Amino acid sequence: MLRLFDIKRGKIVERPFSSQVTEPDLAEVVWVDLQESLEEERNLLEHLLRTELPESEEVDEIEASARYFVDDAGVHIHSLFLTQSEGRHYTATVAFILQPRRLITMREHELADFRLLRMRARRGQVEARSAHDLVVQIFEQKVENLADTLEDIHVKLSEASFRVLEDEDSDLEGAIALLASLEDCNGKVLLCLMDTRRSIAFLQRHIHIDGEQRESLLDIIRDIDTLTAHTGFLFNKINFLMDSTQGFINIRQTNVIKMFSIAAVVFLPPTTVASIYGMNFEFIPELKWLLGYPFSLGLIVLSGLAPYLYFKKKGWL
Repeated sequence: MLRLFDIKRGKIVERPFSSQVTEPDLAEVVWVDLQESLEEERNLLEHLLRTELPESEEVDEIEASARYFVDDAGVHIHSLFLTQSEGRHYTATVAFILQPRRLITMREHELADFRLLRMRARRGQVEARSAHDLVVQIFEQKVENLADTLEDIHVKLSEASFRVLEDEDSDLEGAIALLASLEDCNGKVLLCLMDTRRSIAFLQRHIHIDGEQRESLLDIIRDIDTLTAHTGFLFNKINFLMDSTQGFINIRQTNVIKMFSIAAVVFLPPTTVASIYGMNFEFIPELKWLLGYPFSLGLIVLSGLAPYLYFKKKGWL
């Protein structure tokens, strides 16, 4: 899927086109957004750039030299973005090629940041004067989305805290699964924040930016520093709740084992008495005693009641 964007009156607008995109169409626009590209679309872009576009395997490489570099086609940045599918968060890499008058982005998935940016562009809310401004806008949108995700994690952590620390009948195993999911999401947010900081540092070194763009990038870095510190707080909170949950599970299991142990001790004396009077010897003093049967029953009850009352007095029950 190919999307083209122009700058008109200081605003980003999407350019409609027919089913066939021509090279002049690509040459005139400011932003070319390529998602799940077709072979003919890639060939058209490669002909325009006079270079080969990176494959998905190359985009996902983690070496710094493969993610940030400059060549004849422009400034290349492969940046991680957060995405969500079926209730789980994932990271997806977006390849940026920044030229003096054009920005090209390539990705394999639909991302919330780009979808929201398109929606804002349709409403005339995305201001930009150049491709450099547009890159700044994308990273600002990315950091805002990461901040919203951290707020969601914080809200869910409050719910998990109530389940673990206050709700006596809560599902602790379910709480562990929730905390593990939040820890994974928080880790991916931190990874995206660190990647964004490296991307901005690379941009500052390799492109010419004016005072307004420089101030915007510094604001983004300050936001990243604040959010990074917040992820550390969330990690500590998650670890505390995880340890507490495991502790409460151990306490519940210990209580169950304690009840079985007490029951075994309570029933041990009656079992001993019943075993004695169940022996098949011919000469047992109480065998022909008229009150022998009720005496043995009373002895069984008393031998079981005595340890129960003792445990109750000690507060073990």
